[in-house]
Amino acid sequence: MPKILVVDDHALVREGLMQTLHQLEGEVVCVGAEDADAALQALQTQDYDLLLLDLMLPGINGMAFLGVLRKRFPELPVVILSALDDPDTVARAMRSGAAGFVPKYSSSEDLLSALRQVLAGAVFLPQGLQDNQGGRSLAERYGITAGQMRVLELLGQGKTNREIADLLGLTEGTVKIHVSAIFKALKVSNRGQALLVVNKKKPARL
Repeated sequence: MPKILVVDDHALVREGLMQTLHQLEGEVVCVGAEDADAALQALQTQDYDLLLLDLMLPGINGMAFLGVLRKRFPELPVVILSALDDPDTVARAMRSGAAGFVPKYSSSEDLLSALRQVLAGAVFLPQGLQDNQGGRSLAERYGITAGQMRVLELLGQGKTNREIADLLGLTEGTVKIHVSAIFKALKVSNRGQALLVVNKKKPARL
């Protein structure tokens, strides 16, 4: 009976993921946590077989939390689930000790397949992302900084400048500067055009 901890700050997403995970073979125990603090509390009360982690968390972000998990719970497999799937982010997550990386645009079947492999002791990386590891990332192609990439991810989630500022701990003015720089780098004039450029770089499926 595998026990899986789902860490995502969006309640609807978290609950949907937990429902999907019950489709794994056999009985599955799923517990949700909204941030790193809640996840650590859960990990201190019982053992888990796998942790599914969103990178964009309030407070300590998912990438930093992954480092904490590797130090405190080195045997716990961690699978990253993220809307930001550029080669730099994927490579950094895998170097930091993730057991797998699943883009958020993946289907439920693809997610379940990835988790089955990790629960069986394998390391999972989608073929499309494997193919991209040798190429230049979106950030490299357009000269976009890591901070701007985080803003771009949240733009893709439909967040307003104020929401992005709150999530990243920035001022709204700083977010506007990042957005303007992103538009200039991508040679676009609005959010819709920016997302079209980004989505052209993504595979449709795993």
